[in-house]
Amino acid sequence: MDKTQIIKSVKKAREGSPKRNFLQRFDFIANLQDIDIKKPDEKIDLFVTLPHGTGKDIKICAFVDDALISEAKKEFYKAIHKDEFGALSRNKPEMRRLAKECDFFVAQANLMPDIASNFGKILGPKGKMPNPKAGCIIPPKAQLKPLKERLKKLVRLQTKNEPIVKCLVGSENMDDAAIVDNILAVHTALVHALPKGEANIKSMFLKLTMGKPATIGAKKGGEEK
Repeated sequence: MDKTQIIKSVKKAREGSPKRNFLQRFDFIANLQDIDIKKPDEKIDLFVTLPHGTGKDIKICAFVDDALISEAKKEFYKAIHKDEFGALSRNKPEMRRLAKECDFFVAQANLMPDIASNFGKILGPKGKMPNPKAGCIIPPKAQLKPLKERLKKLVRLQTKNEPIVKCLVGSENMDDAAIVDNILAVHTALVHALPKGEANIKSMFLKLTMGKPATIGAKKGGEEK
């Protein structure tokens, strides 16, 4: 994918969105074709590290015991000790709030059975259970600061009920060049994950939160739509 095409799309996305009183995000959207997302080997579910990060503050919640509770409280938005699992699992409104509010949930590996039984019904359907692909299941002696810094740059590409993937690729206060690099990283990872690579991508768009979508690239032999 040509950088020039992406730069044009970034500029169009900016032009198509009026200024708001909050920081808007850039979303990358890809419509896929000729794949069957009911087949496990054709579903997309991967994490991509953005070279310049997302431009937003992320919130991480950790499920830990005595081994990591002190460091987790220092490094993360929320740290939940295993002794609090029972009370929190009964407080459904609080658990739903956390599930909505937090970007990632981290867990000590030895606590996963308790975490699944206490919080699986709320976190599972939202795709927020601690995920080993993202490095969110950790040993009791893990270093949490490097994990936090890595998760700040991580986004998830996932097909759900439709052949579409969407993810955050930056914020409007970031330079165009940084947004372009992030889009290239996502596009490369997506192409490598698709069974037929680029041929499985029907169209791609970029949009700011409250803006109009801008097409990335153009169809062969045709004009940009």
